[in-house]
Amino acid sequence: MFLIAGLGNPGTKYEHTRHNAGFDTIDALAEKYGIEIKKSERKALSGQGVINGEKVILIKPQTFMNLSGESVGDFVNFYKLDPETQLIVFSDDVTLEAGNIRIRKKGSAGGHNGLKNIIEHVGTDKFVRIRLGVGIFKSGDMADFVLSRLPQEDQQFFDEARKRACKAAELILAGDVNEAMNEFNAKIR
Repeated sequence: MFLIAGLGNPGTKYEHTRHNAGFDTIDALAEKYGIEIKKSERKALSGQGVINGEKVILIKPQTFMNLSGESVGDFVNFYKLDPETQLIVFSDDVTLEAGNIRIRKKGSAGGHNGLKNIIEHVGTDKFVRIRLGVGIFKSGDMADFVLSRLPQEDQQFFDEARKRACKAAELILAGDVNEAMNEFNAKIR
């Protein structure tokens, strides 16, 4: 079994903002595999299904971004999952142009408070994260930037990155994180 978490903020106010890239990617994966994400449990909306023969739980934590680990950690503990081999997290990345994705098997949160909170709650930084570029933050208020929507000219690149992130997750579920990294970590713009 795999837990796949998409990070974001709950509520219509935050729909399709840069910070909700993880939610949007979970929604795309759920739609592709006919998984309904509507059960409310462990501080998340969740849905269970099968992707490429692997049982999965897709979740969208409802704790707001900075407390995402409360929900993810609860799922990991309840289902007795090994984060290193059974957890995938989708999140936004303000150091990548829209359209690019970056897959890592371990490492720091890189300044992302949602990932930082997950590391704290699961007790390790060794879990797969797929970060989706939402444009490079250059100056101003970071909160305003991540809570804004992508400019129209970047939306098509993000839509393509979301599809690529789903394909990467499929490869990872098949047991090949390194192949996913080799195929999808290359910058496309």
